[in-house]
Amino acid sequence: MRTPATPLDRLQQRSGRTFPALAAARALTARRLTQRAELLDGLSMDRSAAVVLMGSWGRHELTAGSDDDYVVLVRGLAPAGGGWGSAHDTAAKVAERFERDPGGFSAPGRQGVFAEVVHSADLLRVGLDDDTNTNLTRRMLLVLESVAACHADVLAGVRLDLIQDYLRDALRDHRPPRFLLNDLVRYWRTIGVDFVAKDRDRAGAGWGLRNAKLRTSRKLLFASGLLPVLRCHELRAEAIAPFLAEQFAMPPTDRVADAFLRYDAVQDGADALAAYDAFLALMNDDDARAELRSLGGRAVADGSPRWREVAELGGTIERNLLKLLFETELGPVTQRYAVL
Repeated sequence: MRTPATPLDRLQQRSGRTFPALAAARALTARRLTQRAELLDGLSMDRSAAVVLMGSWGRHELTAGSDDDYVVLVRGLAPAGGGWGSAHDTAAKVAERFERDPGGFSAPGRQGVFAEVVHSADLLRVGLDDDTNTNLTRRMLLVLESVAACHADVLAGVRLDLIQDYLRDALRDHRPPRFLLNDLVRYWRTIGVDFVAKDRDRAGAGWGLRNAKLRTSRKLLFASGLLPVLRCHELRAEAIAPFLAEQFAMPPTDRVADAFLRYDAVQDGADALAAYDAFLALMNDDDARAELRSLGGRAVADGSPRWREVAELGGTIERNLLKLLFETELGPVTQRYAVL
């Protein structure tokens, strides 16, 4: 049976453009997910738990330098008194199995967000002091860029729980859900603030690579959440949760491609995603990645040809996303709901 064309496929067909780096990354991700599932085969795990991979795994954009960002996601409440023994035992076994991966295993990010047990009830605490930076990050990544290595139904259920929780206070026909919109914007601004905080904490080490991702993959990720939410202006209230669940089950580049297609901005979409494709190709080049990582700040970055290339690609992505948001049918919706 032929696999249905994805929005990215349809954008390529309509524009006559190709995105070879994205295609290669998707193929690599599919192969590596199969390998990770095989590593977990036979592991005793509660049916309410899933091993969920995020970051480039969740975006279906694996490259040679990708990190292994994952959590053991448990749907429901944490046991009273912190008795999480079985879940933590599972997390330890997952780590041990992943370390056997013949295809390689990279340590998860170092902010304490990953390689942990996460109970979905904690993710539903949105706002106020209990909603820590870590909790916000985990929630947004599960919604925007996550894929299950096993028990995919658990991830789908948690994602739908989160969507329904965002919608339960004010769900109206033809209105983008503001609570979800505000949390998406908060997350994007938090990424920007944390970029500076990390730069200060690390005395500029790794600035070039982090800044390159901020201009490209992080910005595209934000757009991939913002666009489906704004598109809810087309829908009756009862259709909003199923639409968002379907959208957030797609890779981010599919969500973005789908929006460009919906608003008949095919060439702008092709330009944006071709620029992102070129950036992904750079991320798969060890020399380019090392050069970007070596740049300790803007003062030295301007002298780097790789950096100037990334800055140009980031500018192309941003310009075409802004055209979609403000120069199509979405313009009035963006102004009304995303600006003020």
